[in-house]
Amino acid sequence: MKSFLPAASIKKTLPESVAHMCGLPVEGEAMTKVIWTGIFDDVKTGIKNASPAMILQHLLEQKWKLQADDKDMIVMQHQFEYVLNGDNHKIISSLIVKGDDQTYTAMAKTVGLPLGITAKLVLEGKIKLTGVCIPVMREIYEPVLAELALAGIVFEEKES
Repeated sequence: MKSFLPAASIKKTLPESVAHMCGLPVEGEAMTKVIWTGIFDDVKTGIKNASPAMILQHLLEQKWKLQADDKDMIVMQHQFEYVLNGDNHKIISSLIVKGDDQTYTAMAKTVGLPLGITAKLVLEGKIKLTGVCIPVMREIYEPVLAELALAGIVFEEKES
């Protein structure tokens, strides 16, 4: 990892070098969490020609692997503030999705399921767009959100 750091940032230890480069105290909370990942450990990953991102992914997959009785949860909240006709408004849009087990995770429900629904809609001819499309297009997001709602994945909105 040291080979990826600028020469000017090299200190006594690798954690000190990274902390110095990021302007963080080595003993601080952020560096403690980075050290916990194992990124500074002198252990071979077994990945040839690995980039720093590939190494970090490998380490986190080991640390974050769900056990048989673990469940994940996604919590997301968007807050929108705007002025309309001189009045202040705020919309809070919240989503909580709980995984069923280590296979049917909340992450799979919120990432894989929308992709699968989109693929199904394309194959069924219900989405007729061609080329590279993004999900902010009404023809994509409306039917996908409708199917996600049937699966219980829906944002709750409160307006004030």
